[in-house]
Amino acid sequence: MEFHFETLAKNRKSIVYLTENLSEEQLNKIPKGFKNNIAWNVAHLMVTQELLCYKLSGLNGTIKDDVIDKFRKGTKPNQIVTLQEFKLIKTHFLDLTKKLEDDYNKGIFKSYNNYTTSLNVELKSIEDALTFNVFHEGIHLGIILQLLKLVS
Repeated sequence: MEFHFETLAKNRKSIVYLTENLSEEQLNKIPKGFKNNIAWNVAHLMVTQELLCYKLSGLNGTIKDDVIDKFRKGTKPNQIVTLQEFKLIKTHFLDLTKKLEDDYNKGIFKSYNNYTTSLNVELKSIEDALTFNVFHEGIHLGIILQLLKLVS
């Protein structure tokens, strides 16, 4: 699983780098044809990891329920994310990568509630969730790259 964690960390560092100098307007702009913005995509990735890995394993994570409710699958941006809020999101986004790896290596993921994703991929274990999470993050990196072209 070491490769998965390395890939996740590199992907997240790339996303943070790509969003480093964006204005609040650019982070929150929803271009025509899109349902969300860059800020939502980054927070969504953080929330999805929490849900796929911790919640489906019957564990509590570190993200508050109100944050999960704002950025989970099926939601869309309903308020402006300030630059200060986005800075906190990015910090947590990066920190959670190491926490997930540490928790996995500690063996805290003892059970898993099977889950079928919206892409019809059935997750049956934490390893399935970790693999799917990296795939999911790649999809959203592509969306963020598209959004960057339209907000710059």
